[in-house]
Amino acid sequence: MSPVNEEGKASGRIPGTDRRTVGPVVMGPTTRQERSLAPDLARGSVLLFIALANVSFYLYGRPSEHALRPSDGSDLDRSLDFVVSFLIDQRSYPMFAILFGYGMATIARRMTARGATLGGIQRVLVRRNLWLLAFGAAHATLLFLGDILGAYGLTGLIVVLLLFSRVGIQKAWLAASLVTMTAFFALNSLPNSAPFFESSNYLIAAAVRLGLWLFTTVAIAVVIGLLAPMIIGIWLARAGLLDHPWDHVGLLRRLALGGVAANLVGGLPYALVVSGVWDVPAGAAIALGGLHALSGVAMGLAYVSLFALLAARRPRRRGAVAGLAAVGERSLTCYLLQSVMLAPLLTPWGFGVGENLGTAQAYGIAASVWLVTVVVAVLLAAAARRGPAEILLRRLTYGRRDHALPGPSPVATPT
Repeated sequence: MSPVNEEGKASGRIPGTDRRTVGPVVMGPTTRQERSLAPDLARGSVLLFIALANVSFYLYGRPSEHALRPSDGSDLDRSLDFVVSFLIDQRSYPMFAILFGYGMATIARRMTARGATLGGIQRVLVRRNLWLLAFGAAHATLLFLGDILGAYGLTGLIVVLLLFSRVGIQKAWLAASLVTMTAFFALNSLPNSAPFFESSNYLIAAAVRLGLWLFTTVAIAVVIGLLAPMIIGIWLARAGLLDHPWDHVGLLRRLALGGVAANLVGGLPYALVVSGVWDVPAGAAIALGGLHALSGVAMGLAYVSLFALLAARRPRRRGAVAGLAAVGERSLTCYLLQSVMLAPLLTPWGFGVGENLGTAQAYGIAASVWLVTVVVAVLLAAAARRGPAEILLRRLTYGRRDHALPGPSPVATPT
């Protein structure tokens, strides 16, 4: 059954929408007054996780084992490898995918409330995801082979088809995604003694990066590895868990505790393997790697729930909360800015600092880069400006609009 009502408007499949036409249709992006604090907090924090997870891609010149970690690391290196593997690796991308699905559902809900038709909503979302795919191609070609924007964009096109579908259909796709995702990451859990090495020639390195990006982006989309957390994000939006977290404290606590427990069972064994504490045969590494990836979805949901609980307790954008939220509002800009700083510094075609670098040092560099993005985001927030990448994506998606942030920072107040 088509999710449209008798007037051709998108139906109430996404709660919080109004079936009536509420004045002229406004196709523009979410205004700052409409933003919820919880997802912005989560996005701002997950970018630190992404920086820590991605920095291993830049290391070269030393033999590596599981998850691209050097096999001859110091005790400090291995200790931090354990922490990052247990709490961040394959947890940051599911977390961001949950927020991505939440964002798509929120766009659909708000466009419906403004009187948009189902076709209009789908066209906007398709256009947005296609441009994300283009952003990812440019990001990979120019800077970083581990780009994930393309995989989000391709998977997002599937989400457009599922967004207004019945919950039973979404559950079937979620189950299929969990199975294929687990198998995909399990097969990628074997030790890699020869990590990827970029050429010192920038043009050659760019061509190779683009080729690898095309393969990995299509592979992740084909195995629908990011679809399950995106569907979870849709359900969070429908339930209002991130928009009104103070009304769902009990459920959010249960989701957080359940995710942490799942991570303890599913994430701990492979983290011990990555850190070199536990030496296992190849077959066991595959099984543990799959379990690690599967529990990462649960831990990603736990992180989102924890930041929603923080937003419920501290609903005003002040101090550190304001800094994290500023990064979250400009997550695309800050994600790309990480590569702008890390790639020229660490790669062979740049300054080559990544050669023979220990993971403890690399994590320190990654955290410092994230802090720089926080400063940039706070300065942009003080000037009431969006990030340049957000301006470009919104203009390409919705057309020309005023990209200053009107009014003061919104205050999310429990009602």
